[in-house]
Amino acid sequence: MTSLIELKSVSVSYDAVNAVRGIDLSIKDGEIVALLGANGAGKSSTLNAIVGLAPVSAGKIIFDGTDITDFSSETLAPLGLTLSPEGRRVFATLSVEDNLMLGAYSVKDKAQIKAAYERVYELFPILFERKQQYGGTLSGGQQQMLALGRALMCSPRLLLLDEPSLGLAPIIVEQIFELIALLRQQGVTIILVEQNVSMALNIADRGYVMASGKIVAHGDAASLSDSTTLENAYLGAE
Repeated sequence: MTSLIELKSVSVSYDAVNAVRGIDLSIKDGEIVALLGANGAGKSSTLNAIVGLAPVSAGKIIFDGTDITDFSSETLAPLGLTLSPEGRRVFATLSVEDNLMLGAYSVKDKAQIKAAYERVYELFPILFERKQQYGGTLSGGQQQMLALGRALMCSPRLLLLDEPSLGLAPIIVEQIFELIALLRQQGVTIILVEQNVSMALNIADRGYVMASGKIVAHGDAASLSDSTTLENAYLGAE
């Protein structure tokens, strides 16, 4: 498999804060890759840099052979690159249906939009049942499903998931991870930032471990599960 996306010596800085420090990573077409580490390690900044929401101060991001380092965020969804952000960020005063429509803002083909709705409602039947309900009145689990569905409306090739299980009940977490695995079967490549390390590595092909803005370990999911480096990263040791 060829690499769908590559980060080459990428750094992200916010004024004097160096959030990401010269990292290299590569994701192959069809993989689920977990990005792991303690809070503040630079994981979300890495995802935000990929989708143009954080400033890349050094390095390059190559997506499907194209240098997208300086692309604006609104130009990336049409290329097939979408983020489902931490905290879900659904639009509370819009209906489920309208929240989903916002995810298809870059799609001009009405037939494609119709097919996207059908796909999302097939994956998340509860959203079809509540499609006229305000997003803010949904449960936490339903809002996460809505956030995932919104990200899928433009049929992404690469889906970035930032803490999809955050704040959810265990039974809902299991459902979310089953859906992530299903999306991979449907051909979606996924980068997964997740604090539930065991569940992340259970569905991931490979993983990268971040600490203090750097990649401190990477490898297949099984080897990382047995790695003391992973434990040290969460305990704050380099």
